[in-house]
Amino acid sequence: MKNQFYLLLLALSLSTNGFAWDKIPLTVNIINGMPIGEGHAKSPIQVPIVYIEDYTLSFTTDHPDYVLNIKDSDGETVYSTMVYSSMTLVPLPSTLIGDYEIELLMGNWKFTGNINL
Repeated sequence: MKNQFYLLLLALSLSTNGFAWDKIPLTVNIINGMPIGEGHAKSPIQVPIVYIEDYTLSFTTDHPDYVLNIKDSDGETVYSTMVYSSMTLVPLPSTLIGDYEIELLMGNWKFTGNINL
């Protein structure tokens, strides 16, 4: 029984290593600065961890709600959707081809990175 358990773990680890998920490096910015007299957060903001494979974004299981915008090279939003905290996979339209900027908005915080579709 113990050997079957280890074989199952080995099979699962080998099957998940076949995916080609690429991590998207994101930078953080404050959208609208805090009003005068308002303090900033006491702890540093946690940058989301997002991966991409083909036309699918993968989020960690414990993330807040985000507004997702995909922008072209002219800065025009070509796709926008809500990413709820319960979502781990977000499909993107297959009609998008080329280099884009990904933007995740959460309150006064904006996380940006670049993707190629």
